[in-house]
Amino acid sequence: MNIYPIKFEPILQEKIWGGSKLRDVLHKNTDKDNVGESWEISGVEGNISVVKNGDYKGLSLVEMLKTYNKDFVGSKNYERFGDEFPLLIKFLDAKENLSIQVHPDDIIAKKDHGSFGKTEMWYIMDHEEEAEIIVGMKDKTANTEILRTVGKENVYDVFESNQVSKGDAYFIPAGKVHAMGAGVVAAEIQQTSDITYRVYDWDRTDSSGCKRELHLDQSVKSTKEFEEESKKDFEVKANDVANVVECNYFTTNIFEVRHQFDREYSNLDSFVILMCVEGNSKVTINGTTETVQTGETILLPATANTTHFTSNGAKFMEVYIA
Repeated sequence: MNIYPIKFEPILQEKIWGGSKLRDVLHKNTDKDNVGESWEISGVEGNISVVKNGDYKGLSLVEMLKTYNKDFVGSKNYERFGDEFPLLIKFLDAKENLSIQVHPDDIIAKKDHGSFGKTEMWYIMDHEEEAEIIVGMKDKTANTEILRTVGKENVYDVFESNQVSKGDAYFIPAGKVHAMGAGVVAAEIQQTSDITYRVYDWDRTDSSGCKRELHLDQSVKSTKEFEEESKKDFEVKANDVANVVECNYFTTNIFEVRHQFDREYSNLDSFVILMCVEGNSKVTINGTTETVQTGETILLPATANTTHFTSNGAKFMEVYIA
């Protein structure tokens, strides 16, 4: 197959909690004021990404997989996932709090939904003053039945909240209760799944005056105990790669490009996703160059080799499956 930096048409999702920053800051093409998510690369049924540039323009992610299989995603990934793309890549704008929620693991998701579970991570790209997130329960040994009692009077007694800073990263395994708070713009990397169990939705109502459905039975069943902190420690250095998350579902690194930087991918048996989370950069492979700016995402097929970056400070989240 032809190797070049592949871009996909963003799939924009309106949300009750969404805002306008994906349009105004990340330059997504919409006139809506409540867009909460930009699905950058998606194999979710009904929301399949389509290539927007180069030789494969107009082909869907599924068509790319079925045509180029292991050359596109890697031999081990194709053996493991077949024609299902394993990751869902997003940018998020939370104008208001997201619901407090939890996602099922692979076992529950397969049994109840015929789906992958949802382990995910966030990288904080921007935030308003004192913006925060919820990650896990304060009492790590609490009986999950406590989720049935959550309301505005005790929400911060039950759950752990953290004020965020630009450049923070959080790993959220399936089964960990969490919520993104108002004022946060983030990059999200997750398994291909759109299954969310709401625990509490801040008593808000939609345009019809109705509250959104909660999923307390499923939440109680799916929530797990975690000792490990969600916030990840790493140091971003110029022209060097720092690991942020390494799990069974994805590996995520971060690097900053100063002037010139080369990454060698020929020994990696996986596609590589590059999310530009700051600045802009030229990305060149096999003689083809694409300019990538903050809020854009590219995919390099598994047969990619040396990739050259030119920038004065762009930062990339680099994602693959080891």
